[in-house]
Amino acid sequence: MISMMYHHVSSDRCSNDLEIFEQHLVYISKHFTSVFPTFEKLPSRPICLVFDDGYYDFYKFIYPLLQKYNLKALLAVTPKYILEDTDKDDVIRLNYEHNDLFKEYKNATFCTYKELQEMSNSGLVQVVSHSYSHKNLLEDNVNLKEELLKSKEIIEQKLGTKVESFVYPFGKYNQKILNETMKYYKYSFRIGNAVNKDFHGLNGVIYRIDGDFLQTPNAIFGLKNMLKFRFKAFIKKIVGN
Repeated sequence: MISMMYHHVSSDRCSNDLEIFEQHLVYISKHFTSVFPTFEKLPSRPICLVFDDGYYDFYKFIYPLLQKYNLKALLAVTPKYILEDTDKDDVIRLNYEHNDLFKEYKNATFCTYKELQEMSNSGLVQVVSHSYSHKNLLEDNVNLKEELLKSKEIIEQKLGTKVESFVYPFGKYNQKILNETMKYYKYSFRIGNAVNKDFHGLNGVIYRIDGDFLQTPNAIFGLKNMLKFRFKAFIKKIVGN
């Protein structure tokens, strides 16, 4: 099972060119079946698309493409930076560089709860937790329970949905954090450029392939890359995370 990690389209960092990204989704729609996390039997060639942070460009550009090609995706959000609704226009919301988006969140640089509700209701987007405030969970003085549980409770209350997946901010965690995470969530995602047998992941964590900065629509799924991702999975099974 392949899980992918993305952030933006048409941004200055952690991004993809919109035209290449659309062709990337076309390729996925023809060769894979997009799925939400489940412990049930998977279809042949399953892929789980995961978008980090919930920036507004997801709603503006990516969500319409998911609708166009009937693809499912997880959107990992941080409730501290989410507004209920906004009257800001696209010129403002899309005007900031990547490094300023959290600082400028009051200008609706992230999807609003109104937009998240619409996408969740479509059945194509599953809104999941990316912590409460996007802190590196390995740093000192992090309120781990707040980052894990508060985010889940807010999303569930706001959207009327069940949140079963957690995506580690910056991909950072350790075994203690993983153990705490699994008290509240069925599935947890990290970065790592490896493939997974299923949603049990590797040693309890689902590895994701970095899908930012795609140079071509489908090269990342080429034989050489897939062998590399499978080899890393083999090593991780032996040595651990």
